[in-house]
Amino acid sequence: MENSNVFGVVLAGGKGTRMGNVEKPKQFMEIGNKPIIIHTIEKFVLNTEFEQVLVLSPKQWIKHTEDLIRKYIPNHDRVVVIEGGSTRNETIMNSIAYIEKQGKLNEDTVIVTHDSVRPFLTHRILEENIKYAKEYGACDTVIAATDTIVESRDHALVTDIPDRSTMYQGQTPQSFKALHLRDLYQSLSEEEKEILTDACKILVIKGEKVHLVEGEVSNIKITYPYDLRVAEALLGGK
Repeated sequence: MENSNVFGVVLAGGKGTRMGNVEKPKQFMEIGNKPIIIHTIEKFVLNTEFEQVLVLSPKQWIKHTEDLIRKYIPNHDRVVVIEGGSTRNETIMNSIAYIEKQGKLNEDTVIVTHDSVRPFLTHRILEENIKYAKEYGACDTVIAATDTIVESRDHALVTDIPDRSTMYQGQTPQSFKALHLRDLYQSLSEEEKEILTDACKILVIKGEKVHLVEGEVSNIKITYPYDLRVAEALLGGK
């Protein structure tokens, strides 16, 4: 594992407003008697290829996140909590800056970025993300769209119904060679940075290849109260 140059980046910057519970960000809600974020971090800690697992948190929740990690994760020496940015991509850039500060950023450094509220990540998905990021420079975890996708540009009328067989739903992880991603991000204008909320999209508009990793239907993002019930059911089935 020494100098594997692979870093887990758990994005826990969300405020969880869609949960209707503003006091506590959704990553701290519990499923199976453990905070969601802990289930997620555990998946990363179990994989020995990660040199470190960086957890990016809003400033006011850093201490709370560290306390939870100490409480629930016995072998937490590779887990570090650092401050996130104002946007998803700025948060990812903070993780790259941290890696650079440690003198561990080079052409081959890989980051596997993942939503803290997707606790059902599998070992296979992580392994394939690491493999494809090393091989291709970037990859995105997706599942084939099962529903027909309908586009409406004015939110009132149907403007297009694209061919479902070429459509996928994005999940995470999204994984990258960190230095290259940063260089591309820094080449964007401020306007582009505003629009490009998805890190993979930065590569796509720059004409770079992003390889697909097959996700899992169970790799759900816990966003709404309903998702908590689905998550409990998934845990119960394990």
